[in-house]
Amino acid sequence: MELVFPKVETVEEVSALAQLASEIWNEYFVSIITKEQIDYMVDKFQSDHAITNQIENQGYEYFFMNIHGHNIGYLGIKQEEDKLFLSKFYIRKEHRGKGYASQAMAFLEAICKDRGLGMIWLTVNRYNDTTIAVYEKKGFKSVRTQVADIGNGFVMDDFIMEKEIALEEVE
Repeated sequence: MELVFPKVETVEEVSALAQLASEIWNEYFVSIITKEQIDYMVDKFQSDHAITNQIENQGYEYFFMNIHGHNIGYLGIKQEEDKLFLSKFYIRKEHRGKGYASQAMAFLEAICKDRGLGMIWLTVNRYNDTTIAVYEKKGFKSVRTQVADIGNGFVMDDFIMEKEIALEEVE
């Protein structure tokens, strides 16, 4: 099935994205972090006001992962000089393992090539073994660890992973 990646632009789309984020985060992260931390992080990073601020003031772009008019996941990216920061990459539980992550990765690599960006980097929770394995399969390598205080007594304990993107030489 062909996945499409509509860009999130309207107030209604931001609201739909925040709802999708809350659903996915509450389903996925309960085995890794506490419910209190999930609620805090969703409000801080994936609520209507947080997403709107990221798009309007911080240079983030969001894209739905959409099949036949249904949003099954989403991507959040930010271009930084010669790299692309993959901030968010989430797929609804019932759609995982169906090849959509590979299609999304191809979409991200195409963005990099279009913009002349030679690397994608991301952060992933150090205890999120399933997702780390997926990223490694897609060619990402762990380059270092990072512990970030996100407030309210919570920290993000992450690996930073990178993937080099081969850019075509222009003649």
